[in-house]
This record gives sequence, C-alpha cells and structure tokens, in this order.
Amino acid sequence: MTEGLIIKAISGAFYVQTEDAILPCKARGIFRKRGIAPLAGDHVRIEEDNIIEILPRKNELVRPKAANIDLVLMTVATTEPSPNAFVLDKMLAVCEYKKIEPVIVMTKNDLKSAEDFTRIYENAGFTLIRTGEGFGGEEEILSLMKGKVSIFIGNTGVGKSTLLNRLFPDLDLRTAAISQKLGRGRHTTRQVELYPIEGGGYVADSPGFSSIELEQYEPVRKEELAGCFREFQPFIDKCQFGDCSHRREKGCAVVQAVKDEIISPSRHESYIALYEEAMKIPDWQREDD
Repeated sequence: MTEGLIIKAISGAFYVQTEDAILPCKARGIFRKRGIAPLAGDHVRIEEDNIIEILPRKNELVRPKAANIDLVLMTVATTEPSPNAFVLDKMLAVCEYKKIEPVIVMTKNDLKSAEDFTRIYENAGFTLIRTGEGFGGEEEILSLMKGKVSIFIGNTGVGKSTLLNRLFPDLDLRTAAISQKLGRGRHTTRQVELYPIEGGGYVADSPGFSSIELEQYEPVRKEELAGCFREFQPFIDKCQFGDCSHRREKGCAVVQAVKDEIISPSRHESYIALYEEAMKIPDWQREDD
C-alpha cells in the first residue's frame, strides 16, 4: 500500500504523486456508491492502480473541485471585466467558512486604477496585491505560496493564466483573449491540476466562471455568515439583542459601524444578500452533516 497526493482528476482518471513517481489510478466503485469523489488535493492510499482510501480532508471546495487547499488567491481585474463586489464577497465568505487563507490579487492595474475598490478590502483586513505592467507583486505572491497548496480562482478573463505564466513560465499554461461579444473570456482551463513549485508546495489553475455560475457555490449557513465577514468581528457581541441578524435591526452594532463608515456599505450589502440567500436553504440542508 502506498500513499500519495492526487494532482489531477479528470473523467474518472486520477494521477497520484507518490514519493517516487506519478501513477495513473482508478477509484474503487465503493466511493461512487457512497457518493464520494476523489478530488485534486486529496491525500490517498493506493494499491496497484486503485485508490482504496481517501484520507480525511481539512477542507473541500465545490467549485473549483479541490480539497486540502491552504491558500486561495482571488484574482480580480480592475477592468475587462470590471470587478464585481458581490462575486468577490461570496468567494471570500466561502474561504473564511472553510478556514482557507484568502489573498486578493488585483490584475491589470496598468490599464485602469481601482483604488476605491481595493481600499474597501484593505480596510477590511485582507492582504491585497496589485499586479500589472510596472506594478510587480509577483515576489510577494511567490513568498506567500511557499510550502502551501494554493489555487487561483476568479471570473473568466481576469488574467489568472497570464499571471501564472509570469510566475511559473515552465507551466506553459494557455491563455485566451477576452471575447468582446460575450464580455468575458473563453474557458481555457478545463480541470483543476496541481503543479509542484520551486521551494515546496503546489499551485493549481482552475476553470474560470461567470456570475451566473456562482450559484454552484455551497451557501454558508445564515447563523455562521457574520463570522465570515472579518470586519464585523469587533461589533458582533455589542448588539442590543443576542439574536441580531446584523441586517437592519435597531441597536445593531454592525449596522451602526456601517453608518459610521467603519464597515463598507457594499460589504454589508453583500452580507445581507448572502443572508437572505441562506434563508432559502431547506431545513433538512441546514442540519449538520
């Protein structure tokens, strides 16, 4: 029996990095019967060419399909496409919920400035790195990625693959031009694949997605959502009522912090939208697994 890391999963075929080699493997039928699918990032035990056990995961993402991620680099363009606060806020909330460190990487700063947008997230306490011609940022990104399993995610067309080509030229990832007709990029990456990086760790490229596809993300339960907005934390326990939802209630310290311009109105609006989305989850889905 050998242990290894799934570095690529596509159409029922899995490639497992062991200490000595990369082995093509199949998953045992029992996983399918249990409704479990091995994912890129899974640590597994294999026998001959069969995955016989998936070791416990510390986290799992539904889209992109990956497991045991340490660092998510949220790639957002200043333009073409313009940044979408709700899309970013939902991804950040999912990362916070999954206990994955999020970093925001702003691309195309040489084409357009987005200082008002970036200030919101820097003030909220997120690490934000600017890239683009003359902006650098690559060394800071590489330093953060050392020894970790990192994944770049974001809307199609924001320049994930272009950035990865600059960071890791030997990966030779394909890039595609923005489709002017659709107002977004073509999908150039078809599945999650992990690539070993210098200094230890792995990097994953992942398929881009549109705002429409955002519904594929698993919603955070409303009771836990406020804990996924880090700038809310100093105020949550100061509300007048213990069952405050932090939306519009009288005596809500979070709402007051928005009025006092301590919390960004756009972040609070995203929280309300996600809260109301979570309220639509059926009761049977709200129960713990």
